[in-house]
Amino acid sequence: MENELFEIVDTVNSEHYKWGDKCDGWHFVKSDSLSVIKETMPPTTKEALHYHDKAQQFFYILSGIATFEINGLVYNVGQNRGICIKPGIKHRISNNSDSDLEFIVVSEPKSHGDRVNIDENK
Repeated sequence: MENELFEIVDTVNSEHYKWGDKCDGWHFVKSDSLSVIKETMPPTTKEALHYHDKAQQFFYILSGIATFEINGLVYNVGQNRGICIKPGIKHRISNNSDSDLEFIVVSEPKSHGDRVNIDENK
């Protein structure tokens, strides 16, 4: 940490992880009460349908167009726009375009360990 009062973060000095099919994430803030992550999704990728018991999530699109499925309805959210998803709401994000999707996802409290995947084969 650069300073006891603050830390300047970016994709170079943040914890990186891979998820889904060739997607990337960087933890900018990682605490029990708050998670701030930058994620990228290559073209034609999507995550599994799921919900969170406790965490609400706010997605802010940096570039590209995100397609959200929320409780069975589809919403497209473009650059410089955001969407808030409350706990218990079934959702997933997809990149149906031919260019990378970049976004910030803020979870309060953290969503890791609070995710329930939906079995779509039932």
